[in-house]
Amino acid sequence: MADTTAPPETEKQPRSVRVVLLALMITMMLAMLDNMIVGTAMPTIVGDLGGLEHLSWVVTAYTLATAACTPLWGKLGDMYGRKGAFMSSIVIFLIGSALSGMAQNMGELIGFRAVQGLGAGGLMVGVMAIIGDLIPPRERGKYQGMMAGVMALAMIGGPLVGGTITDHWGWRWAFYINLPLGVVALLAISAVLHLPRKRAKARIDYLGAALLTVGITSTVLVTTWGGSEYAWTSARIMELIGIGVATLVGFVFWQTKAAEPVVPLHIFRSRNFSLMSAIGFITGFVMFGATLFLPLYQQAVQGASATNSGLLLLPMLGAMLVVSMIAGRVTTKSGRYKVFPLVGSVLMIVGLFLLAQMDTGTTRFTSGVYMAVLGAGMGCLMQITMLVAQNSVEMKDMGVASSSTTLFRTLGSSFGVAIMGALFNNRVQDVMAQRAGTVGSKITEQSAQLDAKSLHKLPAAAREAYQYAVSAGTHQAFVLGAVVGVAALLAAVFVKEVPLRGAGPDKQAGDAAGDAAEVQPTVAEAV
Repeated sequence: MADTTAPPETEKQPRSVRVVLLALMITMMLAMLDNMIVGTAMPTIVGDLGGLEHLSWVVTAYTLATAACTPLWGKLGDMYGRKGAFMSSIVIFLIGSALSGMAQNMGELIGFRAVQGLGAGGLMVGVMAIIGDLIPPRERGKYQGMMAGVMALAMIGGPLVGGTITDHWGWRWAFYINLPLGVVALLAISAVLHLPRKRAKARIDYLGAALLTVGITSTVLVTTWGGSEYAWTSARIMELIGIGVATLVGFVFWQTKAAEPVVPLHIFRSRNFSLMSAIGFITGFVMFGATLFLPLYQQAVQGASATNSGLLLLPMLGAMLVVSMIAGRVTTKSGRYKVFPLVGSVLMIVGLFLLAQMDTGTTRFTSGVYMAVLGAGMGCLMQITMLVAQNSVEMKDMGVASSSTTLFRTLGSSFGVAIMGALFNNRVQDVMAQRAGTVGSKITEQSAQLDAKSLHKLPAAAREAYQYAVSAGTHQAFVLGAVVGVAALLAAVFVKEVPLRGAGPDKQAGDAAGDAAEVQPTVAEAV
């Protein structure tokens, strides 16, 4: 039976809880901001350290380490205490940041980025699980706006901050900037976060952890390398697919036998949890695909500056922030949430369909309106998925529920970028070959994504052909996103509106009996 009472800190120490939430938001900012700042600094890093052929591994090593260890951090928090696991992940992330800033060659930087990724895997999971411990689901909606705001700020500010730091302080400060923020978060959490101490007698499921790590690593490598480093039908990709499928099947089988499984499979018996995992995967698929192709379209076709690429996403991110705050308030007041996955899925599909209609004549205002529709859909979905997933499990499984939901979103983003990217690249190259002949094929044989300098060097006819090609490529990518979005709508239809735990102060007298009755269907599904 889940412990459905709100922890005493939420009433006895509201100021302390606010300080903890501030520290959690700073940590969340670290997790989201890092890749965007580093992405802007990458040309300068390559110029200083060399090793252009290994450039992709600077990002891949971080992504692999983050995805592979995300479920482990959730399980460690459930077994040994949320606070200790979370602070450990921050420390590892900061050590990785410091070492990355001191790297003397590309090999060292890749290794240190993997260390940084190991810590990053616990940051988002820790934030979500601690919020799940501190604040009952019924009240958690109030804080959705804060989390959406942090996400929007990271996406808008990341490229700007990265460019400014690299230009004025040097690329090493793209990593060092994490240190003061991380120390502030550590001190605040250490001083004011008080959660029950845990010490589990069960051992960590090392075999399960190893199988899951190999399976996730193979999956991420397939989506990262497929269609770029290697052809989709190449022997290397086929080997990785085989290894991934075999280890993930082995992992699922072993989880049914392990005494203390890394990911307890009983949490997927909850219909809502499984549906929210699927919706989270699709949301990640669409979200990161959109943030990749929208700036590219606006720079290549609409002539926007690459320096302000984060600002180009403002209509989408602003709408996401506003709608997320409204959804949170409504959920807190009414305790009802099913309408948001439904409305969010519809808006997401409509927004993607509208974005697919953009061509070389679409104005920035029109594309901004289309982005706002997509952002409104994202605002309905981004935080509600985590809230409902956490409400669908017992308190003892809060960590693995948070990490599993985060993992599905991460894998969704990886698949989205890979598959939408492959469609985009193939379409751009086909159109360039059709419209500019052998010259067009030559222009895009290295990469279908030209930077601003390369674009300006093209002859007028080739530039016009490339703009048309980018428009055609984004059309295909967003049509795919809309088709995938239909699956999110179907999943939302089957969501069962189980009352959220924590009914608010006006019903405190009946909390013990009422909450037990409310959560009973969820627990019954989970076990």
